[in-house]
Amino acid sequence: MREPNNDVIHAVSSLRATRWFSDAAVRDDEIHALLEATRWTGSARNRQPWRFIVIRSPAVRNELSLLGSYAAHLAGAPVVVALAVNEDGGGEDAQFDAGRAAQNLMLAASALGLGSCPASFFPGNNADRARQLCHMTATWRVRTAISLGHPAPRPGGTSAIPTGRLPLSQLVTEIEGP
Repeated sequence: MREPNNDVIHAVSSLRATRWFSDAAVRDDEIHALLEATRWTGSARNRQPWRFIVIRSPAVRNELSLLGSYAAHLAGAPVVVALAVNEDGGGEDAQFDAGRAAQNLMLAASALGLGSCPASFFPGNNADRARQLCHMTATWRVRTAISLGHPAPRPGGTSAIPTGRLPLSQLVTEIEGP
């Protein structure tokens, strides 16, 4: 049996969303490194049905922040990476593959000491507007964007979202035998 790579297990199990960022710039080499790592994400039949749009414009980040119920953090991030997905060319697996790419981007950001948080654009007209803001053609859908930056302390107050994780006993069902 192979020994577990505890560094990888720790990276996956400790990843948390960061919604508040310092004013420190995210360097071009940091963006390049995390996008380079992300492009290696696996996809069904290696279709790679994604494109990445790096958004530094405060005006565009602000407008994107209004397109989802939980997208406000996009406005305060120094950089946003939008994920465009070709659902037609990518097949029925395209959105699943995009989720894999988004998670890998967030893990790569964490490895670089950056915080990140995904935002979803719903309903469909919000995703259409996000696509337009990202200058993508109609064959591409932009349903997700990820805020990136150097983490800052959370402002006062408590979260309305529960913290912690359910125990495995509530999440796992095992089926044994024939």
